[in-house]
Amino acid sequence: MTKSPVILIATLATASLALTGCVPNAAADTQAIAVTANDTDCAVETPSAASGTLVFSVKNEGTKVNEFYVLGSNKLTIVGEVENIAPGASRDLTVQVGPGDYYTSCKPGMIGEGVGQAPFAVSGKAIESSPEESAVVAQYIGYVKSQTEELVPQVQEFVDAHVSGDDQKAKQLFPLARVSYERIEPTAEQFGDLDPKIDYRKPGAIEEGIPFTGFHRIEQDLWLDAAVKNYSTPEKDHYPKDDLVALTPDERAKLGQELVDNVTSLKEKVADPKFTLTLADITEGAKGLLDEVSAPDGKLPGEENEFAHTDLYDFYANVEGAQVAFDTVRGVAEANGEKKLTEDLDKRFADMFKLLDTYGSYKAGFVSYDTVDAAQRSELAAKLNALSEPMSRLTAAVVQQ
Repeated sequence: MTKSPVILIATLATASLALTGCVPNAAADTQAIAVTANDTDCAVETPSAASGTLVFSVKNEGTKVNEFYVLGSNKLTIVGEVENIAPGASRDLTVQVGPGDYYTSCKPGMIGEGVGQAPFAVSGKAIESSPEESAVVAQYIGYVKSQTEELVPQVQEFVDAHVSGDDQKAKQLFPLARVSYERIEPTAEQFGDLDPKIDYRKPGAIEEGIPFTGFHRIEQDLWLDAAVKNYSTPEKDHYPKDDLVALTPDERAKLGQELVDNVTSLKEKVADPKFTLTLADITEGAKGLLDEVSAPDGKLPGEENEFAHTDLYDFYANVEGAQVAFDTVRGVAEANGEKKLTEDLDKRFADMFKLLDTYGSYKAGFVSYDTVDAAQRSELAAKLNALSEPMSRLTAAVVQQ
C-alpha cells in the first residue's frame, strides 16, 4: 500500500485552528478544492492535486448533517475530517499533504459507512513536517469515532435479522458486524465493562462470573448445534450446559437490544469531547490488536469465534486496526529518526495482508477457519510473529523522553 505523509491543519470552516504543528508559509501554496455533499454522493471537483496545503470547501446540499473525510491509501486512516456540516451550510477542511494515494468520502447523517468514496492522487515534492502529539491523537480519535459510527448500524442490521428469525441472514452478517469493533477493540477496553458486555466469549464470562451477552451469545444461538458439540468435549465438561438451548423470541429481542445499546454507548463515549488518548495508548493498542490474534483464546488458535469459525474476518480486522494506528504515528516515529523501523513495518504489514488475502475478503467471504490446517496456521503465525516483533518497538520509537 502506498503511504501518505500528511499534516492536518484545521477542521473548522474558514478557520485557522491548528491541530498539528505550525506550517510555515502555508498560504503560499494553498489550493482550493470544492466539494458538493448530499445524502447520496460526495462530489470532489478534481481527483488530484499537487502536494502542499489543500483547502476542501464542502457544501452540504443534502437534507442531513454531513461529514467529509480525506482518507489514507488503506481507506481507513483519517488524514483529515470536518464534521457537523448542516444542510445548506459550508465548512472547510485544510490539510497539508505529501505525494501519495488518498481517498475522499462523505458521511450523511454522521453514521454508517459513508458515500461517494473516490480516489484522490497527490503528486509533487515531499513535505517536511514535525507532527505535534495533540494533532496525531486527534487524528486517531477521529478514526475511532468513524469506526463506531459504522459499527452501530451494522450491529442493528445484524440484530434485526436475528430477532426476526432470519438466521441465514444473521449468520452472513455476524462476521461483518464485528469488523469495525475488532479494528478498535483496545480503545473499547478502556471503558470498564463495555467490552465484556459486547465481546466476551463464554469461558471468559463464566470465569469472571458475569452474564454471557453480546456478539458471542448470539453466535452461540445461531450455531447452536456446533455449540452443543463444542461444550460436550471432556475438556469443557466443567462448563454449565443450561444455556445450550435455543433462545426464545423475547430472549433474542432482549439480548439484541442490549448489544445495540452497548455499541451505541461506545459510540457516545468516544464522541465525548473529554475523551482522549495518548501516543502510548495508540502504539500499545496496535500491539494489543496483534496480541488479540495470537492469544490462546484468540483468532489464530480458532477460539475467538468457536462456533461460527469466522476467525479470519476478525484476524484481518485486527491487522487493519494495527496498521491504521501505526500509520497515524509514523510521522512521529520518523521525526524521531526511526525511518528504518517504519520501512520494516510497512514490509511486514504488506506480507501479512498478502497471505491473508489468499483466504478471501470481506466482500467475497473468508474460508471457514476450521478448514485451515495446522501447516497453514503455522504459516499465518510466522507472518504474524514477523510483524509483531517490530511492532513491539513502536512505542519506544514514538514516545521518547
